[in-house]
Amino acid sequence: MNETFDWPAYIRLMEQLLAVPLDDARRAELETQLSRIASMAAPLLAFPLDLRQEVAGVYRL
Repeated sequence: MNETFDWPAYIRLMEQLLAVPLDDARRAELETQLSRIASMAAPLLAFPLDLRQEVAGVYRL
């Protein structure tokens, strides 16, 4: 699964939604960091889970 994501568009949208203006240098660094995080998370997200397996623990009092 080799999917690309439009990080610059995402960053600009988040700038607008969160009202946090960024300069070009910060946008570029943020894109680099988000790309790294996505590449680190890819193997974990690709790990197959059984349909009946809980993805997170359920705690009840």
